[in-house]
Amino acid sequence: MRVLSVVGARPQFVKASVVSQELREHHEEILVHTGQHYDEELSDVFFEELDIPEPDHNLGVGSAGHATQTGEMMIQLEPLITEYDPDVVLSYGDTNSTLAASIAASKMDTELAHVEAGLRSFNRDMPEEVNRVLTDHVSDYLFVPSRQAVQHLESEGISESVYHVGDVMYDALLQIRESTADEPAVLKRLGLEPDTYVLATVHRPRNTDDAERLAAIVDCLCEESRDVVFPAHPRTLRSLEEHGLRERAERELTLIDPVGYGDFVGLLANAEVIVTDSGGIQKEAFFLTVPCITLRTETEWPETVEEGGNVLVGADPTGIREALAAPPVSPSDAEPYGDGTAGEQIVAALTR
Repeated sequence: MRVLSVVGARPQFVKASVVSQELREHHEEILVHTGQHYDEELSDVFFEELDIPEPDHNLGVGSAGHATQTGEMMIQLEPLITEYDPDVVLSYGDTNSTLAASIAASKMDTELAHVEAGLRSFNRDMPEEVNRVLTDHVSDYLFVPSRQAVQHLESEGISESVYHVGDVMYDALLQIRESTADEPAVLKRLGLEPDTYVLATVHRPRNTDDAERLAAIVDCLCEESRDVVFPAHPRTLRSLEEHGLRERAERELTLIDPVGYGDFVGLLANAEVIVTDSGGIQKEAFFLTVPCITLRTETEWPETVEEGGNVLVGADPTGIREALAAPPVSPSDAEPYGDGTAGEQIVAALTR
C-alpha cells in the first residue's frame, strides 16, 4: 500500500508520528510537509523529537491569508499526487493543510482518509470548523476519535466507512510519557516546582486579534499569585506587541518561546491548572487529569466538559478569575477517546 500523508502544523506532526510508525512497518509512505508551520521551533524540532522521518517534500508555503495559503498548497500537492499515484491520501485534523490535501485528492479521484473526523464545535466562524466539515464530506475513510463524533457524522448523512478508533494524540501522549522523567528538565530550567504554576497558551485569532479580549485575558493572568508560564506562538507575540501588552506580559508572566513536545507534555503534566484556547491542549489536559480553563465558549471536545475536567469561559474576566480560584476537577475515570491503539487500528483498516 502506498500512502501520501500531508501535515503542516504542530498537532499534525504529533498525530502523524503515531500513524507513520505503524504504516512504515509494512507499507510505503510519502510524507509531505506543507510548511504551514515553517520555523525551526514550530517544525523541525518536532520531527526530530517524535522520531518522524524527514519529509519527502516540504512545500514551504509559510504564513499567508487562508485563500492564498490553501491555494498554494493545492497547486503544489496536485503534481505530487499525480507523480506518486498513492492508494490513499491521508490528512489530519482541521488546518488549511487538511483542507488543501482533501480538495486536491477529491478533485483527482484519489481516495482520501481523514484522521480526527467527525469533530464539531458548531461555530462556523472558526476556520477550523469549516475545514473539518468540508474534509469529512469528501473523505472515503473517516477515522473518528469518539462516539459523539460518530453521531455528528450520522446526523450529516455520513455513515459508510466510518471507523471509531479513538484518538491518535492519546497514543502519542502515552508514548511520550513513557520516556519522560517524573520531573522533566524543563521545570528545572524554568525554576518551577510541580503543581505550583499555571500553564497558559493563547493563539486563536478570536482572542489574539481582538485587543479587548486579549487585554482581558492578559489582565487575569497577570493578577495571578501563582507563576504563569506562557509559551507564546510568534503570532501571539506580534499581537501582544500590536495591542501594547507585550511589555506587561514579559514583566509579570514567564513568557517563553514554544517548546518541543516532550517539554510541553512535562509542563502540562506538572501544572496546577491549564488556561488555553487550544482544542488539542484541552484534550491533553483531560488525559493527564489536569484542570483546564478554556478561553472559548464552545469546544469540539465536549467530553472533557461533560466529564468535569474542563470549563468554557471565553474571554470573560469574571469567568476566568472564578475558574482560576476554583479550577474544575473531574471525578470521572472515563476514557471517551479510546485505549491508545488508534494508530494501529487506522493502519489495519486501511490495509483491509
